Amino acid sequence: MIEVEVEVEDDAWLEQLPGADQLAREAAMSALHDHPKSAVVILLTDDAVVSDLNSRFRGKDTPTNVLSFPALENTEGHLGDLALAYGVCSREATEQGKPLANHLRHLVIHGVLHLLGYDHMDDDQAERMEALERDLLAGLGVADPYMLGDNVQHTQ
Repeated sequence: MIEVEVEVEDDAWLEQLPGADQLAREAAMSALHDHPKSAVVILLTDDAVVSDLNSRFRGKDTPTNVLSFPALENTEGHLGDLALAYGVCSREATEQGKPLANHLRHLVIHGVLHLLGYDHMDDDQAERMEALERDLLAGLGVADPYMLGDNVQHTQ
C-alpha cells in the first residue's frame, strides 16, 4: 500500500490553493504507482523553513522550491520527505505563467522521483527524469512543464 502524508505548515498553501494537500498527495501517488509498498511525507511550508533546511542540509542559505530528503534504508518502505516553500513556488508559477496547482504537482513528482533514485547530474539522466515527469504529469492532465519554460531548480 502506498502511503502519502501531507502536512500543511503554511496556511498560504490552502488559502491560495484550496486542496493543495490533495493535489500534492495525488501527484506523489502518481509517481509512486510502480512502488506499491512505499511511503512519503510532504511538508507544505514557507520560505523561511525551507531556507533553514536548505542551509542546514545543503549549505545554501536561500529558499528553494522543493527539497528531497531520502530516508535511510528501512523495512517500513519510507522513501523520505519533501519540503516545498509556498513563496518560491508561487512566485515561480506566476513568473512562468502557469497555475500554481500544476507547478505544485510538477515539483512533488520531481521530488518523489529523487526519492526513488532518479537524478539529473548528466544530460542522459536529466532527459530520462524529465520524460518520466512529462508522462506522469500528462496522466494528471498537466501540460508539459518544460515546453512552458519551467525551470525547476534541481534540488535533492
